[in-house]
Parts: sequence; structure tokens; C-alpha cells
Amino acid sequence: MAQHSESTSLPPGRRMRLLPTVIFASRWLQLPLYLGLIVAQGIYVWLFWQELYYLLMATFGDGNALAHILDSVTVEGGKRPAKPNETVLMLVVLGLIDVVMISNLLIMVIVGGYETFVSRLDLEGHPDQPEWLSHVNASVLKVKLATAIIGISSIHLLKTFINASAYDDKTIIAQVAIHVTFLLSALAVAASDRLMTGSAQVRDAHA
Repeated sequence: MAQHSESTSLPPGRRMRLLPTVIFASRWLQLPLYLGLIVAQGIYVWLFWQELYYLLMATFGDGNALAHILDSVTVEGGKRPAKPNETVLMLVVLGLIDVVMISNLLIMVIVGGYETFVSRLDLEGHPDQPEWLSHVNASVLKVKLATAIIGISSIHLLKTFINASAYDDKTIIAQVAIHVTFLLSALAVAASDRLMTGSAQVRDAHA
């Protein structure tokens, strides 16, 4: 019995063989990808402050900033607003919210993906540790990402409805169908995650 235990368990300090070591170390190839996403996050931050600057300057009567704001909310083929109004302001703010939600999506992918697939961040006990990161795994990350994508799709769909007169019926129906597809996909991911979690709990209870 003792001999069987020695043959199946790795003694402390024993090194892995070369091939498993190389395969396991290959996870670090993802590091440049996450660093690239951090750069993309910085670009989104710059874009957010740029659009907020134009909004503030347009509020104070700057002509160039006002023209930029009106051009940014004008749909291709649609009528350009003659002056800023509640609808224009709503579209600009929705654009800012869209940037924030995409930024949140990037954070989830960067932090959650690194923690799940590359290496631990050792944030246990840190006062700024995100709540969702304390129980993150591949399944939870998929559900979080699906939820974030639905939020982004909702913002784009709302912008389309506000500018509905500038779109044809086929475009609006297509965007609604895509949004519904995202919803159904998120429900399917959540349901499959719940089934797998339930099966694991039952297995642990019988173990």
C-alpha cells in the first residue's frame, strides 16, 4: 500500500519533466495579449475624455466642439441635427456609457483571464479586490462576459431606437435579432454553468 502511494504521488520538491514544464509554461504566451488589452484600455480612456471634453466645450458655446458633437450623433444617410437638444445630449451620453461598458468588459477579460488562465494575482485580503474576482473561474467569467456584451448591445440598440427614423426596417429588425441572440446565448451559458455546478455538488456530496 505504501509502495502504491509512493508511485502515484509526487514528492515535495520534485521537478516536472521537460515536456510538461514547457506545456505548462506556454500559458505565459498569453501575457502579451493581456498587455495589449491594457493598451486598448488606455485608448478607450483617452477616447472617453476626448468626447467629454468636446461635450463640455460645446456646452460653453465652442463652435468646433459643437460641430464635432453634432457630426458624431448623425447617422450616415440621416439628417444632421441643426442644434443641440435633449436627443443629441442623450446620444452623446449613451456613447460615453458605451465606452465605459466596453472598458468594464476589457477589465473583466484582462483581470479574470489572467487570474484564470495564466497566474494568480494573490489579491486575497486586498481591500481593493473586486467582489467577482473572489470566485472567478472559466464558467463564471463566461457568464460575466456574456452579461457585459448584452449591456453593450442594449446601449447600441437604444441608440438605434432614438435615431429610428434614420434606419430602414431591415436594419432595426437585424439589430433586435442580434440582441435577442445575445440574450439567448447568455441564458444558455448560464444554464449550462448551473447544470455543471449542480453536477459537481452532487458528485462531492456522494464522495
